[in-house]
Amino acid sequence: MDRLRRLDPILIQAVIAAALSFAHIHDIAEAAGQGGWKAWAYPVSVDLLLVVAWRRMRTRGDAAGWFWFLTAMAASLGANVATSGTMDLANPPTWLRVVVAGWPAIAFLGGTLLVHSNRAEKLAATGTSELLPVEPQEPAGEPAEEPEEEADPEPLKEPETTDEAPFLVSYADAADAVDVAPETVRGWAAQGKIQRYQGPTPKSVLVDLRECKTVKNRRLAGV
Repeated sequence: MDRLRRLDPILIQAVIAAALSFAHIHDIAEAAGQGGWKAWAYPVSVDLLLVVAWRRMRTRGDAAGWFWFLTAMAASLGANVATSGTMDLANPPTWLRVVVAGWPAIAFLGGTLLVHSNRAEKLAATGTSELLPVEPQEPAGEPAEEPEEEADPEPLKEPETTDEAPFLVSYADAADAVDVAPETVRGWAAQGKIQRYQGPTPKSVLVDLRECKTVKNRRLAGV
């Protein structure tokens, strides 16, 4: 509470000074032939350029911030001095009309350079583009390990063409036929309980459905 009381006079003084400066710039613009809403827009453009340049000075402290801060300060100070009675505002000189008429272009140029040049430098520093969206990159990790191929307990046999040829099916079909999980049939083949045969493709494996049924019956019988 004590700190707020100490700040109150400073805040009141700042508000009064800003209001007087705002009114002086308005009076100069109006005297130079800029009437209506345009006369009120002039002090807004001066104060906004002053604020943007001041922020640039605080964050960067470069020459551009100082240049446009001094330019806005000169415009504000000049308008305040001109309303002190040293100039006949009823008959303003031609140069004042020219300066007031050209100020919007100057303020627009200064604000644009301060805002967009700072943003462009930030984008360049981060290596991003404003036009193209940057896709998030996944964190680099260790390459995924490829699953180890199951070692063949014995070479695959080619299907026989005799009358006693096995009834060859895939692991999944054999599992469905004998009502077990495909991993169980694969385990039987790995343990040598059933024979594995070469399928129609180099990487396909087939098993004899009759052998699977025999192994299943032995399990049920507890053999």
